[in-house]
Amino acid sequence: MRRIIIILSILLTSITAAGAADDDPFPAVASSYILKINGETVWAHRPKRRLAPASLTKIMTALLVLEREPLDKVVTVSSGAATESGTRVGLRRGDRMTVGNLLAATLIFSANDACRALADHVGDRERFITLMNARAEKLSMNGTHFSNPCGHDQPRHYSTAHDLTILAEAALGNRIFRELVSRQLQQIRTVDGKRRFNLRSKNQLLGRYLGTAGVKTGYTPNAGGCLIALAEREGTRVLLVMLYTRNRWHAAAAMLDQAFFRKEKVPFANSSSAELQGIGNEDGGN
Repeated sequence: MRRIIIILSILLTSITAAGAADDDPFPAVASSYILKINGETVWAHRPKRRLAPASLTKIMTALLVLEREPLDKVVTVSSGAATESGTRVGLRRGDRMTVGNLLAATLIFSANDACRALADHVGDRERFITLMNARAEKLSMNGTHFSNPCGHDQPRHYSTAHDLTILAEAALGNRIFRELVSRQLQQIRTVDGKRRFNLRSKNQLLGRYLGTAGVKTGYTPNAGGCLIALAEREGTRVLLVMLYTRNRWHAAAAMLDQAFFRKEKVPFANSSSAELQGIGNEDGGN
């Protein structure tokens, strides 16, 4: 019952604040958002505002790695990766992992040590950041600048909901990326099999909101809660990007519900957000 009240409160507050505006019915849920149905932008709130993207950054890191490295390539974990701060799986200097396993840790668990290991493997940290910004420019992500591969808060590390939509759609064009971001659980191991790591997705919509197929979460003190969510039902594909939101799970569920209602004209009472199980408040994780 409490979850239903939260969801209805989000809907009513947002619609009242917006004056029921068709192009921005949820102005209160996030500092910036954009929602697309089957590739068409239908709602947006300050979509070109530059904000910290937190671990949504890792989508660019993963895309670059997928474009350059085979999944079975072996990576030796660097000292920089082993001492990376924030969310980690616990890699040690000298651990040998495949690119595929490090990508799984990066995208499923949002592990900074795995992400940094991949960046260091492709090139030294500064060269990799140069590659990130060059790829962003090629994608016409004109409101984006990267200063690190993992999403740490830095003055010149920013993006926009508009740009992150472009990035997400580019990455979703890769089959391996799509498969990884849709997984709730996976076990990875070092090449010698001596160390194993159990990964659980940071995306609380997976397995709880009907049709969820990814994509990525993010959180830092400066970025707040960030989310790129993809949900698909009976030929309808909804992509949502949210930057700086305090209640991303319930807000996202309410927005996705409204998007499917708009497209399919199904009764809102049958929506999935009211039936979410096990979703709590923000956990502060990436």
